[in-house]
Amino acid sequence: MRVLDTAQMRDADRRTIDEIGIPSIVLMENAGRAVAGVIEARFEARERRRVAVLCGRGSNGGDGLVVARVLAEGGASATVVLLARGEDVRGDARANLDIARRLGLRVVEAPGTAAWDACRPAVAGADLVVDALVGTGLRAPLEGLPAAVVADVNAAGRPVVAVDLPSGLSADTGACIGAAVEARVTVTLGAPKVPLVVSPAADRAGEMVVADIGIPARVVDELGGPRVELLTRGDLRVCLPARARDAHKGDCGRVVVVAGSPGKTGAARLAGTGALRSGAGLVTVATPASCVGPVAVVPEYMTAALPETEDGTVRGTAAEVVLGLGADVVAVGPGLGVGPEPRALVRALVERVPGPLVLDADAITVLAGDAGVLALRRGRVTVATPHPGEMARLAGMAVGEVQANRIGVALRFAEEHGVHVVLKGARSIIAAPSGAVRVNASGNPGMATGGTGDVLTGVVAAWLAQADDAEAATSLAVHLHGRAGDLAAQRVGETALVAGDVAKHLGAAVLELAGG
Repeated sequence: MRVLDTAQMRDADRRTIDEIGIPSIVLMENAGRAVAGVIEARFEARERRRVAVLCGRGSNGGDGLVVARVLAEGGASATVVLLARGEDVRGDARANLDIARRLGLRVVEAPGTAAWDACRPAVAGADLVVDALVGTGLRAPLEGLPAAVVADVNAAGRPVVAVDLPSGLSADTGACIGAAVEARVTVTLGAPKVPLVVSPAADRAGEMVVADIGIPARVVDELGGPRVELLTRGDLRVCLPARARDAHKGDCGRVVVVAGSPGKTGAARLAGTGALRSGAGLVTVATPASCVGPVAVVPEYMTAALPETEDGTVRGTAAEVVLGLGADVVAVGPGLGVGPEPRALVRALVERVPGPLVLDADAITVLAGDAGVLALRRGRVTVATPHPGEMARLAGMAVGEVQANRIGVALRFAEEHGVHVVLKGARSIIAAPSGAVRVNASGNPGMATGGTGDVLTGVVAAWLAQADDAEAATSLAVHLHGRAGDLAAQRVGETALVAGDVAKHLGAAVLELAGG
């Protein structure tokens, strides 16, 4: 499902109106009726007896006026609070304002602070608030009266349904540019918008519902600009590779995981288990010789002993052993350790692994300041799976800069270095060298615990070994990993969730996606 920014949404509206011939006032009517329909479906009659609809003077406010009219027709007591003077409202919004008044709808103008102060008790006493103050055009933080209104709405603690976007969010970024309405439900019009699918802004949106308002699907598909997609189960189901009835283990991919060091053998075990539980036919965990014993406790994968330093970390010369294992996919980094020898190993694997290579954790850290070496892999599939701190080190920026522009940072690095980037975190970003960006919605806060990223490393490697399309395999892996975490949380709760629980539920996640 495509995700749009401000310019793309504006272009979609224009093309629908000018080229397809659907009048803008029809789109506004469809939008308002769609929002009202969601309210009637999500809230019982007693929860929407008294509705306060907050409207700006633009198109978003016009949508809100339609919402108020439709809800009033359904029996609700709807009050419109217009944060403008009526004579300042233009176009389709003005037409709907005039309709509302002719129908006897209560419309209160509150263009200033004193007028808003008089309206505040009615808003605070409403059963439900509809936020139709500001739409997709916001680029700077709210100030003055709109900012005060947002603060008062949030303080009132009433359930809020936002029209298109919670007021205060910018449609161009997943960052919170300033104060924003905290919605329970956001009904986004035509297509999802960037802040509704990317954290931390998405945390303000509550449940997102995408409303069809009459913009043709082909118009959205043909839009220029960034190609950002929200992963859906329908998209991913077709990515699941079919397994032949006469398949043998060699057909399902040979994965080698290079991981572990003293005190971090668990990372190696988790990565290996993630690969096994994701369908890889043969998995070998290559680890420093002194770590083989603790790692070998999982009977389903093989182990390989790597030459090690005096402190037990892997030597750079271990590359020869790894390359001799005949892997279809190599994953390197979980618990590997840092320093000159691990760095030499990672660099050698970057240069010499002929097939897909997955870089995680310490493998990413040792490449900080040396990311240019990734150019040596152009033409070969490389997947990097950093968390925000690792992404910051790899890209040479602050963590705050990464989090303020998760899509932009991941995409820029993917395109510049020719690698697939999985920027982990809430709503993980998957960026491809082709310029495609996908946002994953599965997963939960309980997965913010040590080892879940190690499991993901194995999951990514396994699906790369089974699928021909690296973009599809990476997206599938990230979704299934998150969904396994969701299924695990249903069993043990988010607080008690550990990485091993995620690995145990990978099979259930695959079954669910496949429809089994």
